[in-house]
Amino acid sequence: MKFTEEHELLRKTVNQVIDKYVNPHVDGWEAEGAFPAHEVFKRFGEQGLLGLKYPEEHGGAGLDYSYTVVMAEELANIDCGGVPLAIGVQTDMCTPALARFGSEALRREFLEPSIAGDLVGCIGVSEVGAGSDVAAIKTHARKEGDDFVINGGKMWITNGHQADWMCCLVNTVEGAPAHKNKSLIVVPLDAKGIDRSTKLDKLGMRSSDTAQIFFENVRVPQRNLIGQEGFGFFYQMLQFQEERLWGAAHSVRSIERMLEWTIDYTRERKIFGGSVLDNQWVHYRIAEMTTEVEALKALVYRATELYVSGKDVTKLASMAKLKCGRLCREVADWCVQFHGGMGYMNENRIVRAFRDARLVSIGAGADEVMMGIICKYLEILPKRRK
Repeated sequence: MKFTEEHELLRKTVNQVIDKYVNPHVDGWEAEGAFPAHEVFKRFGEQGLLGLKYPEEHGGAGLDYSYTVVMAEELANIDCGGVPLAIGVQTDMCTPALARFGSEALRREFLEPSIAGDLVGCIGVSEVGAGSDVAAIKTHARKEGDDFVINGGKMWITNGHQADWMCCLVNTVEGAPAHKNKSLIVVPLDAKGIDRSTKLDKLGMRSSDTAQIFFENVRVPQRNLIGQEGFGFFYQMLQFQEERLWGAAHSVRSIERMLEWTIDYTRERKIFGGSVLDNQWVHYRIAEMTTEVEALKALVYRATELYVSGKDVTKLASMAKLKCGRLCREVADWCVQFHGGMGYMNENRIVRAFRDARLVSIGAGADEVMMGIICKYLEILPKRRK
């Protein structure tokens, strides 16, 4: 993928916002278990960074997806995983279907202020009994007058406590197959009947507030339906393409940073008369992992080029998601090991990266789901017994 002067200018702009408004506060946000999403998103929105790929008529920059990949990479320069994740939810997880299939009125009401950083969004797919198995969700919406009445709940919702609205996947078509009975609905999170008081305590991504949300007879106007009723599963699968590519691009730079920190530390740390890095096993292992990162980067860039040209990249995005999750775990674990005792101390940034990295193989579809998708595209899945 060829990067232009405009791509490099974008990198510079993203890092200026990070250096001035984000990194100086990360340690405090991690300790508090949340960051001020509206304040931070507004900073990014003022620089035009929350709608790079969206049409100019809705406040976006009208750029292709390669610019989104560049921003995802640079967000990894934030000194934690929670804040970049929250931004990624805003730009590439809860808004793609709204931008592509939502009505003009719906885009004006929710997409435009989200691009400006005035509203915070979240994506509501996972439930207690339905994480990677999207078809198994139970939350449902029935029509009553001009409204949808929603009952059920959503789990592991990033931005959930601070979000103003949710792109919510619900069952709406009675009696239809599981892949044809779902719809995406924009749910204002100040609506009566919503309970989001349950804050989840996580292993990592500490600065990202994560909620369990319950819906009890929540009324939402039917005009808040995104696209066509019954097409929600299809729309969400399209959103997953961008979410998984974003995650892989972000992971590339995250892994690079872990390796950079480890090289610096092992070069200075002395053991048995020399630096830790002088040990052949250490520098060979780092060389091997760096090679793996370059291979992942090439996969991400190839998928991005094809996506920009309008191709279906579900297989490649799934491969990138699978590979980045596993590589995040592998590299983080080895980097902790090479830090020795200091690699077990919470004051060390590699520990935070280790905890944050574990989510990559779980969120947006677990590794096992990615392998299933890849097998489907390779046409090697076993035939189901009748």
